[in-house]
Amino acid sequence: MLRVENLCKDYQMGGRTLRVLRGVTLSVQKGSMLGIEGPSGAGKSTLLHLMGILDTPTEGRVLYGSRNLAQLSGREQAYWRNKLFGFVFQFYHLLPDFSALENVALPALVSVALGSWGEGKKRALARARELLELVGLAERAEHRPGQLSGGERQRVAIARALVNAPEVLLCDEPTGNLDTQTGQSILELLCRLRDETGTTLVIVTHDPNIASRAEKKARLVDGRLVETA
Repeated sequence: MLRVENLCKDYQMGGRTLRVLRGVTLSVQKGSMLGIEGPSGAGKSTLLHLMGILDTPTEGRVLYGSRNLAQLSGREQAYWRNKLFGFVFQFYHLLPDFSALENVALPALVSVALGSWGEGKKRALARARELLELVGLAERAEHRPGQLSGGERQRVAIARALVNAPEVLLCDEPTGNLDTQTGQSILELLCRLRDETGTTLVIVTHDPNIASRAEKKARLVDGRLVETA
């Protein structure tokens, strides 16, 4: 379903070239869970960003079916990124002046045409309410992020990532900013949502216990794929 082939990524640092990823080839099947594990600085987040076309590889391909997403124009990548992927990050990235409901609805509102704004907004907010109920936050819909706990904010972020019904949910250290108990509840929620919706799940983590929950596991060290299972 989603496959990366021979991915390399370079950054320019003070006049020299730093290679962060070194020829990574990896795939994840529809409806399955892939755990990408490794130490800090291994290139895990870079790999996730390339998989979700948030960034462009220096070398290699990002294949969704037979389509090479890495070769598309910026406009085409934006279209497919919004259509195919949902993103969950360690630090939530919620808008502080918006309610939980508004934060969840925002990605759906971006694609609403001006000519159908009223009806489109109504559908987006209805979908956002459904998702907040799904993640157990129906009663917190009108609260702003500052009124929510860390675990609640991450649940809002997960609901937001699901609002456009993505085929692949990409999670970058989704429990890394949470205490152990709350982090475990977020992991359980992600696994349950995967089972209920059939969404493909890719989780980047430094915690081997989280990666062990996945059907397929990959370990990165110094930008290289050193182990898969």
